[in-house]
Amino acid sequence: MLYSIYEISEWAHKSGYDNGFFSALNVFQYITFRAVCAAATAFLLSIIFGNVVIRKLIALKFGQPIRTKEEVHQLFELHGAKKGTPTMGGLLIIGSILIATLLWARPENPFVWLVIFSMLFLGAIGFYDDWLKVTKKNSAGISSRLKFGLQCLLALIVTAFFLINPDLSSLAQKLYVPFAKEPLVASLGVFTFLFYLLVIVGTSNAVNLTDGLDGLATGCTATVAAAYAALAYLAGNARTASYLDLPFISHSGELAVLCSALLGSCLGFLWWNAYPARVFMGDTGSLAIGGMLGTVAICCKQEVLLVIVGGVFVLEAMSVILQVASFKLTGRRIIKMSPIHHHFELSGWKENTVIVRFWIMSILFALLGLATLKLR
Repeated sequence: MLYSIYEISEWAHKSGYDNGFFSALNVFQYITFRAVCAAATAFLLSIIFGNVVIRKLIALKFGQPIRTKEEVHQLFELHGAKKGTPTMGGLLIIGSILIATLLWARPENPFVWLVIFSMLFLGAIGFYDDWLKVTKKNSAGISSRLKFGLQCLLALIVTAFFLINPDLSSLAQKLYVPFAKEPLVASLGVFTFLFYLLVIVGTSNAVNLTDGLDGLATGCTATVAAAYAALAYLAGNARTASYLDLPFISHSGELAVLCSALLGSCLGFLWWNAYPARVFMGDTGSLAIGGMLGTVAICCKQEVLLVIVGGVFVLEAMSVILQVASFKLTGRRIIKMSPIHHHFELSGWKENTVIVRFWIMSILFALLGLATLKLR
């Protein structure tokens, strides 16, 4: 049975049908071409089915609850009008990525299935969290303890995937950092799990925190996805990996197709999610996207570089951590409200201004991350 367009071209090649009329199928053997096709497919799926998903979410009354005026007075004044906007739009992102990947990626690639599993696993957690919020009509979802426990489980599964594979175990335990040709740590050993846990939990929660304004997380994700599509492709090509002094991971090149699908899906979702948003991705989308990016970074051994490429996500997460720490230790807040995008809103910036400026920063962070490839 044929599962993907890649397999169709592979079948034609092996059957001797890659000459004459069928010779055009050879182009599907190239990762770069399939990556572009995956991005286009995910984009079109998001555009075509966006209205359908939005209408269904409205019919089900899956409206986004907004924290009440008593809870956060200033935030309610800024975003109170958004109450009832359908959430769980992440289902559209996940669905378009999944279909585009199954159509264009090589189905025998283990990294592809690992990243898909991470996306679906955290997407399911986010869906349950969103479902609790909309059914209870408040902004509280699943407990942070349960969410963290399930994220730990995913990190354990990802760690086991690498450590039980003799071809990947040694490389998986190395720690690479930007600007250095050789690994900073030759073997993390028992700390491999803790490091992967930090990457997955940190990335998924950081994207979740960024998703507070219309299109903010969606646009920033698009730039990070584009950067990691390039990184995955370079790491999976022996010649370019050697030239750039990157660790060569033979399976990682195919992740360029998946990252491109994420890019296309986000651009398509942005059509509906841009200010003023007709739909929110919710935790369904933000947790899935974060887990996906974290797992991709692990697969191509560019985990630390994610701190630079995903700089906006890092700033959002750090603003929350420092705000909480400062308030508990001194009783004072260092910014007006965290995450930091709300600080700028309360400082007088229009919502759309905050969003576009953060997008610009995200593009610059992605370019800076890619620039480090030649500074080794």
